[in-house]
Amino acid sequence: MIDRLRSLNSNNISATAADSNLTHPIVFFDGKCVMCNGFLDWMMTIDREAKLRVSPLQGETAQRLLPPLPHNPEEWSIYYLDETGLYSQSEAVVQILRRLGGIWAMFSIGGMVPLALRDTIYRIVASNRYRILGKRDTCRIPSGEIQSRFLP
Repeated sequence: MIDRLRSLNSNNISATAADSNLTHPIVFFDGKCVMCNGFLDWMMTIDREAKLRVSPLQGETAQRLLPPLPHNPEEWSIYYLDETGLYSQSEAVVQILRRLGGIWAMFSIGGMVPLALRDTIYRIVASNRYRILGKRDTCRIPSGEIQSRFLP
């Protein structure tokens, strides 16, 4: 359960969760970004215990739980929300790797790199993600066994 989302990264993200019944960590992603969807597919394959839920940044859940997003989608970030708070950019990726556990948690050691450097690299990739792998016209529609892990 979460009563309040705390700022735990360089962006000073903070919000109050109206819905304090967080039963699973949530990964918020750009539903139209091909690169983001590829990361999401990989993450869901690794997360065989279905620990994580996912929601597009364009969806209702993101609008309810996240601070307002920048107008320009190229400035958007991945977000990770769990019982300890809300994380964005490179720190969100580090927290996701930790939550996945096993060998993947070892890669969270990247969290030892200074946050400013990690986020600079993250922003370079994120701001070019549509040019690198492209953009879908609409958000993906989940099917099959992963549908239950998607939040609106």
